[in-house]
Amino acid sequence: MQTRSGSERQTETSTKEKQTVGQFFKELPVLVVVALGIAILVKAFVVQAFFIPSGSMEDTLRINDRVLVSKFTYRISEPKYPNVVVFESPLTERIPEPEKGAFQALVDNIMEGLGLQSSEQDFIKRVIATEGQTVEVKEGAVHVDGEKLDEPYRKDMNPMPDYGPTTVGQDKVFVMGDNRSNSEDSRVFGPIPTSTIIGKAFVLIWPLNRFRWLGSS
Repeated sequence: MQTRSGSERQTETSTKEKQTVGQFFKELPVLVVVALGIAILVKAFVVQAFFIPSGSMEDTLRINDRVLVSKFTYRISEPKYPNVVVFESPLTERIPEPEKGAFQALVDNIMEGLGLQSSEQDFIKRVIATEGQTVEVKEGAVHVDGEKLDEPYRKDMNPMPDYGPTTVGQDKVFVMGDNRSNSEDSRVFGPIPTSTIIGKAFVLIWPLNRFRWLGSS
C-alpha cells in the first residue's frame, strides 16, 4: 500500500486553495451584481437613507444629517401629525436633471440609497394636518381645527406671519419645516398629495452622537 509523502499532500492542499481562490474571483462579479441588485430593491421598496441638504428641519434634523426612511409604512397606514416625511418636490419649477448615462444613474442610485447624497427634487418636512383638517397661523402660532399646537420641536418660538385658514383637501397633507423662518413648505406651495410621499423618516443614524429614533415625532 502506497502512502503519499508530506510534500505531495502539501502540494495537493496548495492546489485546492488556489482553485478555491480562483473560483472566488470568478464568482466575484456575479456576487457584486447580486449585492447591487438587492441594494437597489431595498432602496426602491423598503428603506432608504436620506441626506439632509438644508436647514429647514433644524434643530430636529441638521444639514448633513442622515435619516432612514421607511417606504412601506404608508402602505399599511396613513401619514399623520407629527410624522416627518420625505416627498417629491411640489414646486412647478423643478431643478432640471442633468443627462446621465446608465453607469452614472446606477452610481447615483446607490449613493442615494446609502444616504451619501440626495436628489434635489425631494423635500423633508413635518406633517401638521391631514385630510379635512383646517390649518391657520394666527397670533404667531399654528392652529389645527381651532386648537393651538404645542410644538416643542420648533427651532425657535418667534411669531410667524398669519396664514390661512385653509382646509386640507382629499388625499393631501399639510407640511411645515421645524425651522419656520427658513422653510419653504405648505404655506408656500399648499398641501401636498399623499401620492408624492416617498416615506416616513423614523431614525436619525448620523452623526452617531445624535443617533435617536424619530418615532411619531
